[in-house]
Amino acid sequence: MEKFGRKVVALRIPILILGLALLVPSFFGYVSTRVNYDILSYLPKDIETMVGQDILVDEFGTGAFSMFVVEGMEPKDVQRLKREIEGVEHVAKVLWYDSVMDISVPMEMMPDELYKAFNSGEATMMAIIFDETTSADGTMEAIEEIRKVADQNCFLSGMSAVVTDTKNLSEKEAPVYVCIAVLLSCLVLSLTMDSFLIPFLFLASIGMAIVYNLGSNVFTGEISYITKALSAVLQLGVTMDYSIFLWHSYREKQSQTNDKKEAMAKAVGETITSVVSSSLTTVAGFIALCFMSFTLGMDLGVVMAKGVVIGVIACITILPSMILVFDRALEKTSHRALLPDFKGIGDFVTKHYLVFVALFAVLLLPALYGYRNAAVYYNLDETLPRDLPSIMANDKLNECFDMNATHMLLLPADLPPRDVKYMTDEMKKVDGVNWILGLNTVKGSALPDEMIPQDLTEALMNDNWQLLLVGSQYKVASRDVNRQCEKLSGICKAVDGRGMLVGEAPCTKDLIEITDKDFNTVSVVSIGVIFFLILLVFKSVALPMVLVSVIEMAIFVNMGIPYYTKTAIPFIASVVIGTIQLGATVDYAILMTTRYRRERYGGTPKKEAVSIACQSSVKSIVVSALSFFAATFGVGLFSNIDMISSLCTLMARGALISMVSVIFVLPSAFLVFDRIIIRGGQRDKKKENTVRQEAVSL
Repeated sequence: MEKFGRKVVALRIPILILGLALLVPSFFGYVSTRVNYDILSYLPKDIETMVGQDILVDEFGTGAFSMFVVEGMEPKDVQRLKREIEGVEHVAKVLWYDSVMDISVPMEMMPDELYKAFNSGEATMMAIIFDETTSADGTMEAIEEIRKVADQNCFLSGMSAVVTDTKNLSEKEAPVYVCIAVLLSCLVLSLTMDSFLIPFLFLASIGMAIVYNLGSNVFTGEISYITKALSAVLQLGVTMDYSIFLWHSYREKQSQTNDKKEAMAKAVGETITSVVSSSLTTVAGFIALCFMSFTLGMDLGVVMAKGVVIGVIACITILPSMILVFDRALEKTSHRALLPDFKGIGDFVTKHYLVFVALFAVLLLPALYGYRNAAVYYNLDETLPRDLPSIMANDKLNECFDMNATHMLLLPADLPPRDVKYMTDEMKKVDGVNWILGLNTVKGSALPDEMIPQDLTEALMNDNWQLLLVGSQYKVASRDVNRQCEKLSGICKAVDGRGMLVGEAPCTKDLIEITDKDFNTVSVVSIGVIFFLILLVFKSVALPMVLVSVIEMAIFVNMGIPYYTKTAIPFIASVVIGTIQLGATVDYAILMTTRYRRERYGGTPKKEAVSIACQSSVKSIVVSALSFFAATFGVGLFSNIDMISSLCTLMARGALISMVSVIFVLPSAFLVFDRIIIRGGQRDKKKENTVRQEAVSL
């Protein structure tokens, strides 16, 4: 690998020029990548709710709809406003009182079902139907236009409005995330490194890698807003270790030779061996997310796995080139590292190892219980500030119409009217159902067919399907609405198996069931793959069990804290945090393990070997953990999108908990299981004599 290092040194100027040049297409790729703000769109395409969504688009030209509440406005003014909304591009239809009767007819003469659906006190409601899907660019543009023509006493609710507000808030906050992560990372690195300039070179190199990664997402077509918001911060936190290792290796080689170019060539060669191996566990953690049925995991997993690989490449090419180019400036800005050397921590741990083992045992059950029972929310409205227009509109809809969700019921067009009537009558008996609106319910109100407008007929029925709207007083993702959806779907299937219940609430119900299964799948895959990688490196069955157990314990503690603090966490956290924390922080354990094994195989007594391993690795572990913490903690505090804030807070806290676990619990475990670990390792040593290679591996 030294040969590669010498080539990097020789080509440092062309490497920097090429690196800068690649920023241009990467930037255009970044701005050209579409961002998806609809989490529900990542559900499997073959489930009934998603098939139903496709039917709505293909058969009715209806991809999304919103409820529009108007307060204190005369019917003629409401009608004028309705016509303005109908003129907005991508608005397919607007259903209101005048869709059924002329406004000259008193509303009180409307059939009870229709009157209840459209009116409540001084408030009236329209159903706005769009010709594109919930999160389509056209739908979001239409939402913004409707808000422009609307009065201050008008409230536009629905998932499309929520997605639009999420987009606006995310685009506003995302640049701030990066700034916060950079500033806090600079602060930590300035305190822990021996040069004031080197943190900026680290961040410049990693920043270029982040731009390359985000720019390459254009080939995937689109990414989720969560991936966009988190990928830069995560890549910064996860790949910072590699830069730190290169710098420390370079400084070490400098003390051995006066030739800085030769020192860098050797440092690059050493870094390739170590960093490439180390990155495998991190990549494995992210790849495990790709096994989720809920494809948001694949979206984040692919982008982050790709980001780690690009980060490694940048670390062994761009960063060495920068260090050599700015060598004089680095020397002028050198200072003594302010981080303590943690002298005596190894002896302290070995002296009190039984205390830490006992603490591990005591914490295990409550941590596991909290981990399993932490409150989880699935309602995406809960992730946003309450003063956003869409959230205020949803609250107004509930206040005026006692309505929190609207289901859509797709029925075959050839279903006899008597069956439709029987079905709707049974559905009205279900708890929480406010009203049911469909073409047959309008016809059944003694309204002659010739009085039913063509637009209303086209909106609710075609040659293949008929559509019914079901108003529900229950909130999306609640147990009540999930039970309601089960009952409504059961009634529908009993009458005609071809019928489908779709909408936000049924989709969210599927989300709950699917992500629960994904959680188990991803956990097994991530633990299994990382266990296997550690097994290959150390050629020991005992060591992977010890290392993974220590990090898993840290994960249990981290994810169990919300239960005891009575904090609800987003549904995706249980899946994502476990894999990221395991993949990103198991390196801390591997670093200490490598030194412990080297000392033991060299004949050092177990307590002394553990003490040396702990003492020699603790500083690197602290620097790595603090870097990860710095990159995520500030974003967690700042973000107004609770899903992003919660994820970043969990990752920041997880890095610190893993750090503490590795520094105190892992050495204690070495002392407890030393005989098993070393006996197995000695057998392997006799077979292959690989100890020296392991010293520079993960």
